Amino acid sequence: MATYDNLPVYKASYDLLIEIFEFSKHFTREYKYTLGENLKKETIELIANIYRANCTYEKAGLIQKARENVEIIRLYMRLLNDLKQVNIKKFININERIDILSKQLTGWQKSVSGSLAGVAQC
Repeated sequence: MATYDNLPVYKASYDLLIEIFEFSKHFTREYKYTLGENLKKETIELIANIYRANCTYEKAGLIQKARENVEIIRLYMRLLNDLKQVNIKKFININERIDILSKQLTGWQKSVSGSLAGVAQC
């Protein structure tokens, strides 16, 4: 098993976080400190859950939490789009990244549930 920072799912979530930090600078004040902060915190929690899952033998629960983080991020992005805080091009780009993350986490979860013992390495 690779260290957490070599995992494709970790790299994809980190890239998503950087992009969220970049475009959230342009939210109006009303949304920057509410939805914008919640979106950042949720994405940081996603990365933390990926790290934790990689460092333990009991991966399934943490991977499930990461999948829940992804869906909450998707919900925030839809809300930001509806509130006209994100243009359609950025919205599509972010949602494509979210879909990739979701598929990676689903694949990881299936591989973990298919094996009897997970490998932990930080």
